Amino acid sequence: MDSIDARLYLNLIRGGAARLSAHRQTINDLNVFPIPDGDTGDNMFMTIQAGCTPASLGADCTLSEMAKAVSAGMLMGARGNSGVILSRIFAGIAKGLADVREAGVNAFSRAMQAGVDESYHAVSEPVEGTILTVFREGVEAAAGSKDLDEYFDLLVSAMDLSLQHTPELLDVLKKAGVVDSGGAGLLYIAEGMRAALHGEIAETLDEAVPAPAHADLDAFTEDSILEFGYCTEFLLRLQRSKVDLDTFDETVISDWLAQNGDSLVFFRDGTIIKVHVHTRTPGEILNHCQQYGEFLTLKVENMTLQHHENHMDERFKVGRKSYGVVAVASGSGLAATFKELGADIVIEGGQTMNPPVERFIEAFDTVNAETVFVLPNNGNILLTARQAAEIYGKADIRVIPSKTLGEGYYALANLDTEAGDAQTIEASLTEAVDEVATGLVSRAIRDSGGFHEGDYLGIHGKMILTSGPDPESTLLALADTLQAGSFDVILVFAGADAKDPDGVRKALAARYPRSEVILQPGGQPVYEYILVLF
Repeated sequence: MDSIDARLYLNLIRGGAARLSAHRQTINDLNVFPIPDGDTGDNMFMTIQAGCTPASLGADCTLSEMAKAVSAGMLMGARGNSGVILSRIFAGIAKGLADVREAGVNAFSRAMQAGVDESYHAVSEPVEGTILTVFREGVEAAAGSKDLDEYFDLLVSAMDLSLQHTPELLDVLKKAGVVDSGGAGLLYIAEGMRAALHGEIAETLDEAVPAPAHADLDAFTEDSILEFGYCTEFLLRLQRSKVDLDTFDETVISDWLAQNGDSLVFFRDGTIIKVHVHTRTPGEILNHCQQYGEFLTLKVENMTLQHHENHMDERFKVGRKSYGVVAVASGSGLAATFKELGADIVIEGGQTMNPPVERFIEAFDTVNAETVFVLPNNGNILLTARQAAEIYGKADIRVIPSKTLGEGYYALANLDTEAGDAQTIEASLTEAVDEVATGLVSRAIRDSGGFHEGDYLGIHGKMILTSGPDPESTLLALADTLQAGSFDVILVFAGADAKDPDGVRKALAARYPRSEVILQPGGQPVYEYILVLF
């Protein structure tokens, strides 16, 4: 194999998706804590899956155009930290393949190095022993290969070796007896790409990308009123018969779309225009854009169905307000609590269900505020929120670094939009995040680090502090360890599987008479109890 063209590149991506799809649960199970919160495999698969769709770019498209289209898809579909980093890897590769019709081994090697650089830049504090290390060491080892076969052989071999070494670089992996899950997912992708290079799994590629779930047609009946408009997406190939390709300025399209639609995402890759826009009149959008070219792909979806599926109660607002809040939470009780505290939109998500970048962008558009404060409330969602903030250009998006639901709760409870300008409010929310302690109780699903399957674990940050035979005694022990009596308020969110939440409340009140004990129904999965101290 002497070079990679657009068609082969897409096959490589689809091969990687196929290989990862077959092993996504294996990746999910590589979580550091032995509790049911592993979703790295799902996040990475849904991210790369979002880049598998530009097959209709046309037989004459260049490798550069294909790489950009794949990157754009992953950018919008990125979920979780691992998914965001994966999307940035392929964004770097696309940059490295700019203006390239097809690439030989040396050009592809340079593009892969650009992917390394982009992935490291995507993380504010890169940590070795993670997906970053596995990819970097693989790319470094494969540099200088004589052909693409040798390149992918060396890449996979070096990534495998690097992955096995990750526990030596991160003590938390060594204690848990696992390798880095993101690095393992990327290794499966590289193996799938190598297999696709050899044509070994072409017949299974389509099976790796399942069809989207059917919409709930009962959500929009004969008596319904169109409230949200239509999510309209398409690829438009500019035509020589309609425009001068050498001088055509695509802003004539983007500017018109910005004035006649919402939530616009617009890319140009050579002669192909990619559009995502929300509108009440998709026919007008399509008729206008067709004067410049012809459609390669086209999708129009009624957003009332989408909002119904996502349990969205918010409505598009006519007036643009000064401040808005978007929070992430899982569980009906927690979602209701965040709304009562002032969140405009609560995105359903958390452990095992990280929302994609596109979901945040839709929420920003719905809030319709000049400044939007975002509370991710999960360390694995923080990068996704930040990437969405970078993409969104119609408002000032400020992501508060809340990594737990407790931090998000306390920050939102202290929100004062009259305290000053956006920067002052952001600083106040960030300060509030540092003033709260959060504990989590969950059940172990495997033996690990001296803990056994079935034990209940008390977790704070990245440490397991206590364990016990039942969630209630584990929570009480965790409260003692975190010195709950030194806090004014002890707030407990009871999960969907909590058996005796009122007994916990009474026990905490008796143990810490100087603190106010509050019990709230959270309904969250994974964690039987969430303990918030402030």
